[in-house]
Amino acid sequence: MSTHATPRPADPAAAASTGTSTQFATTFALFAAVLMMLAGACGVLTGIAAIMHDEVFVRTPQYTYALDLTAWGWTHLVLAVLLGLAGAGVLWGATWARAVGITVAGLNIVAHFAFLPYFPIWGLMLIALNAIVIWALASYRGETG
Repeated sequence: MSTHATPRPADPAAAASTGTSTQFATTFALFAAVLMMLAGACGVLTGIAAIMHDEVFVRTPQYTYALDLTAWGWTHLVLAVLLGLAGAGVLWGATWARAVGITVAGLNIVAHFAFLPYFPIWGLMLIALNAIVIWALASYRGETG
């Protein structure tokens, strides 16, 4: 009769720090998934507001990236839906969702940077949140074992 032994590290302190690091990365990936779904929901509201009511946003006359606010609304709406779906995928543990989440969060940073003159505080806040999402998803390596 054979038994399978699980390999153990020689140093218990190293084993404890590895477990804590993995647990932190898993928790932070879960936090990123929730942030992605929350940012997706807020982005949907921003997109709908920009599509329906252009007068909600402040217009600047000499803006380099000047687009019709309806176009910005559709851009934010599409990115928000993709970000929310990727967040749900990360919650379900789908590996494709991490790559999609990093890509869409990066595109969302660019979109919010270009949207800064219309909503500066909101844009800066979402740029920071998307950067945290990218960092959390890039540092998470998945479950091992």
